[in-house]
Amino acid sequence: MLRNLLILGVLAVASASFPMLYQSNPQMFEGLLKSAVGTRPAVETQTHLNLATVPDRPATPLGRKVVITADARGHFMSAFKLNGRQVDGMIDTGATLVAINSSTARRIGISLNASDFKHQVNTANGAIKAALVTVDRLQIGKITVDGVQAVVLDDKALRTNLIGLSFLQRLERYQVENGALLLVQ
Repeated sequence: MLRNLLILGVLAVASASFPMLYQSNPQMFEGLLKSAVGTRPAVETQTHLNLATVPDRPATPLGRKVVITADARGHFMSAFKLNGRQVDGMIDTGATLVAINSSTARRIGISLNASDFKHQVNTANGAIKAALVTVDRLQIGKITVDGVQAVVLDDKALRTNLIGLSFLQRLERYQVENGALLLVQ
């Protein structure tokens, strides 16, 4: 009986001290786990992705992460979905809002009148009138954000749809490194 109580006491002390030991030296436990397991699982390899070696694909989903490789001009072009419809465009970290052209707005179910174009926005080509809208759902890979603020511009003023900060700032993080853009939700 005394022996059982002694073993139980040792186990209780060991389990109570384990969290403190882990917090003080997590690398030691990671090393022990690596040596015990031998090799890392495939999911772990994706978590520590070296962005310099990302293959040249428009968008690579990695769970709740997406990597987009820059094209030859340094732009992050990708296919994405607006309100469930496939749309091509560019992710622009310098754009304040998502910006779509009128024909894309119609295609994703946003109807506008001429009177809706009452907001003045500054673009690289100067000031232009725009309509302020909300895109119900914007999806890139497995990353989805609902209720994204956007502007609609005339087709002549905007040839390429832009995914701007009104989407990017709602992610956990985004970063550009070695010619690739990493999006994490």
